[in-house]
Amino acid sequence: DTTIAKVNGSGLVSGVAMGSTSITATSEGKSGAATLTVTNVPVASVAVTPATATITVGQTVQLTATPRDASGNPVTGRVVTWSTSDTTIALVNASGLVTGRVAGTATITATSEGKSGTATITVAASTGGASFDHIFIVMEENNDYLSVTTSSMPYLTGLAAQGGLATRYYADTHPSIGNYLMLSSGQIITNDDNYASTINVDNVVRELVAAGKTWKSYAEGLPSVGFVTLNYDDNTYASRHNPVVYYTDVHDDTTQAKNVVPFTQFATDLASGSLPNYTFIVPNLCNDAHDCSLTTADNWLQTNIDPLIKSTFFQQHNCLLIITFDESASDNTNGGGRVYWLAVGSKVKAGYQSTTLYQHESTLRVMLKGLGVTTFPGAAASAPDMSEFFTP
Repeated sequence: DTTIAKVNGSGLVSGVAMGSTSITATSEGKSGAATLTVTNVPVASVAVTPATATITVGQTVQLTATPRDASGNPVTGRVVTWSTSDTTIALVNASGLVTGRVAGTATITATSEGKSGTATITVAASTGGASFDHIFIVMEENNDYLSVTTSSMPYLTGLAAQGGLATRYYADTHPSIGNYLMLSSGQIITNDDNYASTINVDNVVRELVAAGKTWKSYAEGLPSVGFVTLNYDDNTYASRHNPVVYYTDVHDDTTQAKNVVPFTQFATDLASGSLPNYTFIVPNLCNDAHDCSLTTADNWLQTNIDPLIKSTFFQQHNCLLIITFDESASDNTNGGGRVYWLAVGSKVKAGYQSTTLYQHESTLRVMLKGLGVTTFPGAAASAPDMSEFFTP
């Protein structure tokens, strides 16, 4: 049975799949046989990642268990069971998703074939404000607040009735790239849209990974999964609108780079319920109102984002959606001019309008804080808190 084992001309047998078979040797019409049983390489150890993580009460973190053989090579197809040292502090489900219950520390154990690996989970008390399991942000381009609030974007502005609107929200600079970098690192870093160097500063990806959170950037028109080429603009996708690709944490890490995916993957992940904790959505240069009209951008939002808002996933998984613009068309007030900012979610106060002055660093802060991250990069550390928009 060659599906179980193969034998070469000198009698060397290689296992293919688990099972039993007979190996026969024949000479001058006479034969002899050996019975061979193929079994799995035994599990010698189990690695759990992340090995440590901190979450707040009510927050979750996804752990991954990798069984390995005696040589340290990953082995597949093995059953893994999960357990927690203290169910009052943290629970873990059959797939390794941990939920914090009360403040304290618990050890989460993954076991396969009698071998185990562990992760230490610290559950911190809530520091106030709303917590979320999934946060989405959609970035639009280069339009003033007053332009958006006309009839040009009836779908977007209509969401304000069920969400929260920041009526004094300002971008930080001109042109685009500095705002995107502020939104993801708390620093402007550069105002050169043709910037082509990697950046090694604290940023949203670094903090999410450190906290054991998952993330993806879904970019419309992205040439391929993991495409992190800098200073790229093919009149559809522009790297300057996808800030995560500039950070060494992503650009120089092939594993993290795989989280940069074409927007076509978004509907698939939504349908399968596999969306990450943090989602950065990049429409293409037409659909974000950079090259096309606000009407085009509004239609795109209704076609592509409305299904998310109305989905069972969004309604049942404690989600927050933020839609905003990178900068105004020509206003320089507070650096980048007044732009539209809207939040939608079950914990967002319906119809709420704020007159507090906010900028992109506050959005970075509220997204990380909402996911239970307590370290805020750059200006996000001291930015005005946006908790007024949410119920606990």
